Amino acid sequence: LSSNISLHLLYEIPDIEYTFIMSASVPNDEFVALVAKGGKLNESEIEAIYNKLPALPFAFLRGEWKGGSFDTGHPGHNQLLTMNWAGKTFHSTESVDPIVMLKDGKRVCNEEWGHAVLREVRFRDVVSTAMIYDKHPIIDHFRYVNDKLIAGAMDTSAFGEAGTYYFYLYR
Repeated sequence: LSSNISLHLLYEIPDIEYTFIMSASVPNDEFVALVAKGGKLNESEIEAIYNKLPALPFAFLRGEWKGGSFDTGHPGHNQLLTMNWAGKTFHSTESVDPIVMLKDGKRVCNEEWGHAVLREVRFRDVVSTAMIYDKHPIIDHFRYVNDKLIAGAMDTSAFGEAGTYYFYLYR
């Protein structure tokens, strides 16, 4: 979109409705558009937008977040779908349930994935909140999109050459 043209879009994530103005110069709105688009997406397109998003403070994450996954062909996408991933729960900086599943309609922590802590970590030249798993070599890096949506980038060697796994959390 050119800088003098904007596109008004309305989309829904289950239980949440977003309205936004999309312009080529606003990475937050570009990320929202990717979420709304769904379907098969190109990892490099998500990465380019993610890298422009601002940092996120610890306190913003507190509470329960629902999880959403981008289908880029990354094995993390199918793994989370298989385990009925519901999102993440941030109790404090020292206590996070990194993989919460839906079981009999209720959110439960997947104990196989353990727990996590939050720390400030530099990732792609931005110091932002990151979640470090205690049982796996995984760091999830978070960036701010808007008050109800955050972007995540899972950095791990566990998936070999698959690259970064991108996801989002919403409430």
